[in-house]
Amino acid sequence: MPLRKLKEFLESHKIKYVTISHSQAFTAQEIAATSHIPGKQLAKTVMVKIDGTMAMAVLPASHRVDFDQLKKTTGAKRVELATEQEFKDLFPECEIGAMPPFGNLYGVQVFVAESLAEAADIAFNAGSHTELIRVSYKDFETHAKPKVMKFSSTQ
Repeated sequence: MPLRKLKEFLESHKIKYVTISHSQAFTAQEIAATSHIPGKQLAKTVMVKIDGTMAMAVLPASHRVDFDQLKKTTGAKRVELATEQEFKDLFPECEIGAMPPFGNLYGVQVFVAESLAEAADIAFNAGSHTELIRVSYKDFETHAKPKVMKFSSTQ
């Protein structure tokens, strides 16, 4: 079952969404293939530390985080990949690595790659490694309030 907190948030804001079940998969590219969703529409969440503060970098599954570019666009002195140990307690209802990109539900800043902002709809992990939620990008942007910037490149 999808993350209750996320579903309640979506429903309370009257956001239309679709739940997609798929066989267990752990990497964004595996999930895209298993669920038959183009990698450019599957949003993966990469946890980063920006000057020591936890943040979400959300980008298409077919892209990778360019840490130098993220550092430059945020104006940070230091940007690094967060370890699972550092962020697992922030998302208690989620399987590790399957947190949805709604950082606003957890007090975490969200940065979205410009390349993902071009999609009409996006799908993302719903707190587990077997379920996705698809929403319009516009609804995601309106309610998650991410900062859109350039920080990704194709793999």
